[in-house]
Amino acid sequence: MNRLDGVPTELNAEYYAQRASHALIITEGTQPSADGQGYPVTPGIYTEEHIAGWRKVTDAVHKADGRIVIQLMHTGRISHPDNTPHHRQPVAPSAIKPAGQTFTPSGLQEMPEPRELSTEEVAATVDDFRRAAAAAIAAGADGVEIHGANGYLVNQFLFPSANQRTDQYGGSLDNRIRFAVEVATAVADEIGAGRTGIRISPGNPFKLNDLTESDPHELYPHLLRALAPLNLAYLHIGHGGDEELLHTLRKLWPTSLILNRAGADIATRAKDVEDGLADVVTVGTMALANPDLVERVRSGAPLNTPDPATFYGGGAAGYTDYPTHAA
Repeated sequence: MNRLDGVPTELNAEYYAQRASHALIITEGTQPSADGQGYPVTPGIYTEEHIAGWRKVTDAVHKADGRIVIQLMHTGRISHPDNTPHHRQPVAPSAIKPAGQTFTPSGLQEMPEPRELSTEEVAATVDDFRRAAAAAIAAGADGVEIHGANGYLVNQFLFPSANQRTDQYGGSLDNRIRFAVEVATAVADEIGAGRTGIRISPGNPFKLNDLTESDPHELYPHLLRALAPLNLAYLHIGHGGDEELLHTLRKLWPTSLILNRAGADIATRAKDVEDGLADVVTVGTMALANPDLVERVRSGAPLNTPDPATFYGGGAAGYTDYPTHAA
């Protein structure tokens, strides 16, 4: 359970250490600034207290021979003032209200219209990512993953459904990818490209967080061509079901590609590696429910069933109390 100030706790350290055998842990979304927080009780990585809290986590994972990267996630307009430490209006590429409600400490509330970032504030937000990456390394992380997916801030800049700017960050493909490329460049310059990954969710049909992808077959290849010269450690794709687009992006990406096929079984995910479509595969709820997932897969043991009722619950139940097979 993260405290209200976003500082990871001993319980977080226990959770991640339990899963140290999973080769590489990509953490929960972690806000790079106070403006970046979208949900209650999520961790930050922009204060000395955050660094100290994450150090407990990274030390525990490393002691158990694991590796861990902190995912930097600025939620942009997918937020509510009640969920942030300063209680200010959410920020976004444009003042376009997202449809739907979000969880707050007082229950579900409509998400408000966000405030459009000024051109100068966009540059300052890029710097927030850079400083958060430096803080993550200071906290002992092995790297960071930039969250450019699922309708959050980096993703919001990519498409006109959330970005109707008229400055250098809106309009053309070059302008709409500019923020993502600037963030990736700043982070790679700060901590090294070999410690920097980026996550995208191309061709997702579900309008994640009310984001409509108008031209994914044009935009995502354009984005990858701009990112490729940075020689980042990896690209992490949350697959939305568009196989043609996925194969196109695989051919364009020069370094490691991590693939997440949500809902697929282990055999289906493993085949993506066998076929050369991915270098690594990730799992979500399987990892949450099975701290010893690797051992279970190797031995053919049955998997624990995730309990959605406890997701994001904030306590040990459904977090650190899933049994290992040996237990």
